Amino acid sequence: MTNSARPAGAAPPPAGASRPPGPLVVLIGAMGAGKSAVGKALAHGCGVGFHDTDDAVAKAEGTAIAELFRRRGEDYFRAREHEAVIAALREQTGVVALGGGAPMRADTREALAAYSAGGGKVVLLEVSLDRVAERVALDDSRPLLSGDALARWAALLAQRRPVYEQVSDLRVGTDAITPTEAAAEVARRLGLEPGPGPGPGPGPEPESGPGPARVGLDG
Repeated sequence: MTNSARPAGAAPPPAGASRPPGPLVVLIGAMGAGKSAVGKALAHGCGVGFHDTDDAVAKAEGTAIAELFRRRGEDYFRAREHEAVIAALREQTGVVALGGGAPMRADTREALAAYSAGGGKVVLLEVSLDRVAERVALDDSRPLLSGDALARWAALLAQRRPVYEQVSDLRVGTDAITPTEAAAEVARRLGLEPGPGPGPGPGPEPESGPGPARVGLDG
């Protein structure tokens, strides 16, 4: 699966065509790209639910992700994260956001490839180092960003970018646009139709004026 992809030029499915099983869209990308905020806005606009696999792990474990890292270690978290991704691909029908490190497991990539091959869409949200700088510097809840947060973020992105590009069907930049604008771009390029009404769960997050903090930091 390559990113060149079935991008903007791919024709949307004909009206009335049945949608493949699984999520409407899966969002991936680095911490700070806005997966949660864009995902909620996209779900709201399409009239479907929103599901965050990090939130699912935290709920199942009864603790925050950062605390889970501290108590059980990264290997334990990654195993639970993989289980959450597989469950989401099997059970969810709306918009799903994955944690930043989720695609790094080979078996998770295989599951995403199967989802994409079946007609699903994996969308990579991209953000520049300049735009994410103040977000990671101010966020102390990310266990992989301890120490020099910005340098660590850059190192993680350098490691993860080839994987993100490998598993994605479409890339959308989130620099200097609101989550609603980014969601509208995803919907436009995938040919998604507006839903009959707001999807279940929370609607789009409040949006402020221009500036790099308009898309929040997420996993």
